[in-house]
This record gives sequence, structure tokens and C-alpha cells, in this order.
Amino acid sequence: MDVSVSVWLITVAVILGLFVFDFFSHVRVPHAPSLKESGTWSAVYITIAIVFGLFVWWKWGSTFGGEYFAGYVTEKALSVDNLFVFVIIMAKFAVPPEYQQKVLLLGIVMALAMRGIFIAVGAAAINAYSWVFYLFGAFLIFTAVKLVRESDDPVEHEEQRETRLERFVKRFLRTHDSYDRDKLFTRVNGKRLATPMLMVLIVIGFTDVLFALDSIPAIYGLTSEPYLVFTANAFALMGLRQLYFLLGGLLDRLVYLSIGLSIILAFIGTKLVLHALHENTLPFINGGEHVSVPEISTPLSLSVILGVLVITTVASLVKSRRGVAGREDSAQAPNGPKT
Repeated sequence: MDVSVSVWLITVAVILGLFVFDFFSHVRVPHAPSLKESGTWSAVYITIAIVFGLFVWWKWGSTFGGEYFAGYVTEKALSVDNLFVFVIIMAKFAVPPEYQQKVLLLGIVMALAMRGIFIAVGAAAINAYSWVFYLFGAFLIFTAVKLVRESDDPVEHEEQRETRLERFVKRFLRTHDSYDRDKLFTRVNGKRLATPMLMVLIVIGFTDVLFALDSIPAIYGLTSEPYLVFTANAFALMGLRQLYFLLGGLLDRLVYLSIGLSIILAFIGTKLVLHALHENTLPFINGGEHVSVPEISTPLSLSVILGVLVITTVASLVKSRRGVAGREDSAQAPNGPKT
């Protein structure tokens, strides 16, 4: 895939321009967005991502177009899981709804910047050492197992991580317990103190680093093109703020999402290990020769990813509906005879 410097610069400029537009048109004036606003702009950003994918398909062919769409769908699914964590963070720090947009947008920009660094490092490592795919594959399989283990009570595990990080940050920052609108710092009795808004931003930034450790190896399991890795990540993150307000209470109904994501990560991890064996150069594996193993095609990868997401989403909604119906039946059931 031949991507010129000018195409890279135009792409980065357009993506940054969309974030700047998002800030001045929606975030600059603090407010809690309505469902209509969130739904409209979520649809707009998803449409932009699809149109870009069709452009890739037209410009560079169906192979790279399929790799982009597989990467985009995977990153979008992982982003929805990120939203669940953001909900926990906002609730823990009691962030007023009208200020949540700003901290979310800043967190998303931080995430894109850090993922850009991870993408560059990953591309350099892959070009220099083919055995890096073994590490990526093993890490994704480990992450998949970890997700399954934490699926019993994800809220508790996430709050424990946040509490440890909060205690660590407070060792180096003088903090204030109250918000001062959407400011990161405030003055109390002449002293400059960090507001809870800064703490939220730090926690979200640290969380984004953890997310990048999962998402970048995952997408490199679907495409080895840095341009596709970057754009799939950028368009998956774009509109994430609107999706946060759109989904709202629906997130806690996706009870099987973590299990679905663990299956996807394990699948991509296995794909990476098979690719590493196919390209093997390690002397202690098959004498340094390539191992004849089947490789998983992009169409199959996309089919598996979409299939798992559809099944887990439907199963989650069915289970949630049954749970709600069961509680309603219990509430409406007549009391037993009095004695």
C-alpha cells in the first residue's frame, strides 16, 4: 500500500479539523447534549468513517478496504467497552453532566495522540522484527483471559484501579474537593489547587494508555499498514463522545460485551500467532524456517468479528429484558395469604 506524505498530511489535517470543529460547535459552551443531538452526530461520524472506507476500497483495492473495515469495527467495539469505563469514572468523581463533554473530548484527543505513538512504535518493531507478532498474539490472548476473569464484576475491578491511581496522583498534586465550573485549577485562600476535573482527566488519560495496549496489537492483527491502523483508530474514536451520551443507560445492559470482546481478542491473538509461525525466523522454532500453518483471511476475520458482536449484543439485550420482566413480575405478584 503506497501512501504518499501528502496523503498522510491531508488525512491528519482533516481529522484534527474535525476535532476542532467538534470542540467549537458542541463543547465550548458547557451543556448536556440531548439524545437528538447525540444521535445525529454519532450517525454523521459513522457515515464519515464508512465513506472513508469506501475511498480506501476504491483507491487501494478491496484487500485494503476490507482490512480497514475489519479494523474499524474492532476498534469501535473496543471503544464501546471504553465507554463503560468512562461511565464509572464520571460517576465516581460526580462530574456534572454539562462538563462531561469537555473532559471526554480532551480524553479522546489524548487517546489519539498516544495511539499515534504506539502505532509508530509498533510499525517500526514489525518492520525490524517479525517475531513481534508472537508477542502481540500472546498479549492479546492474555488480555482475553483477563477480560473473562474480570467479567464477574467489572465495576469493582475498575474502581480499584482508579482508587490506586487517585492516591498516587494526590501525592504530587494539591487538590480541592469541589469543581470550579470546567476549570482544571482553582484558587482557594490564595493557593492554586487542582480541581476534581484535572483528576478525572488524568484518570481517563491513564485509562486510554491501557486501552491502547489492547487496541493497537489487535488492529495490527488485521492489517500491517500503519495508515489503516491510524485512520481506523481515529474514526473509531471520533464520535465516541456523542456515543457516550447516546447509549447512556444502555451500556449496563450489554452484560456479555466483555465476553464478546475477549473472544474477538483471543481470535485475533491466534491469528497473529499463526501469522508469526508462517513468517517465522526464530532459530528455536522449526530451525528458523517458516512453519506451514493456515492463515486467517481478512473476510473471515471480519465475519467472525461482526458475528460475535451481533450474537453478544442480542444475547445481552435478551438477558437484560428477561431480568427486567422478572423484577416487574416479582413486584406485581400478590402477597401470600395472611395467617
